[in-house]
Amino acid sequence: MTWIVFDYGGVLSLPQPEADTLEMARAMNAEPEAFLRGYWQHRLDFDRADLTPHAYWAAVLGRSVTHSEVARLVAMDVAGWAHPDRGTVALLGELLADDRDVALLSNAPVCLGDGLDELPWIAAIERRFYSGRMGLVKPDREIYDEVARALGTEPAECVFIDDRPENVEGAERAGMTGLLYTGSADLRADLRAVLAA
Repeated sequence: MTWIVFDYGGVLSLPQPEADTLEMARAMNAEPEAFLRGYWQHRLDFDRADLTPHAYWAAVLGRSVTHSEVARLVAMDVAGWAHPDRGTVALLGELLADDRDVALLSNAPVCLGDGLDELPWIAAIERRFYSGRMGLVKPDREIYDEVARALGTEPAECVFIDDRPENVEGAERAGMTGLLYTGSADLRADLRAVLAA
C-alpha cells in the first residue's frame, strides 16, 4: 500500500497572493513591508503552535492586538490560502476516485487548519495532518515519522509532495519518496512513474 501525501500551500493551493497579504496590512494600518517581513519571520513558530494567534499577530504588527483584530486577520489569512491550484486539485480528485490512499501534511497553525478543513477539496481528504495540531513542523524528521505512524504504515510506503526542497529532503531523510512540486503536469508524470515502479 502506498500513501500519497500532499503538502497544501503551493501544491494543492496557489501560494498566498502578495496582494492578499498586503490587504491584511492595510486593514491593520500597518506598513506593508514591515507586515510582510513579520508575517514570515514568525510563521514557523506559529505553525508549530509555539505562538498563539494573539501572540503571532502581535509579533507581526509589533503591537498588542484585540480579539476582533485577530479574528479578522485569521479570516483574511484563511481566505488568502484558499485559492486552489486547479490542476493539482483535479489530480487529487482522480486519485480519490481511484481509491488511492491520500493524506495531507501541511505546516499550518491550528486556526488556519480549521479554516482549510472547510474547503471542499480538502474535506475530501480523510487523513489531514497540520503542524499546529501536532506541535511539529516540516522539515524536521519527527513530523514525517509521526504521519507514517498515524497512517499505520512505514515511511518507505509514503510518497510526499511539496514545493519546498527542504521539506522534500526532510521526507527523504525519514525514508519517504519525495517529489518536488513544480506544476501539476510534471507531478502527474512523476506520480505515474513512482506508482508504476
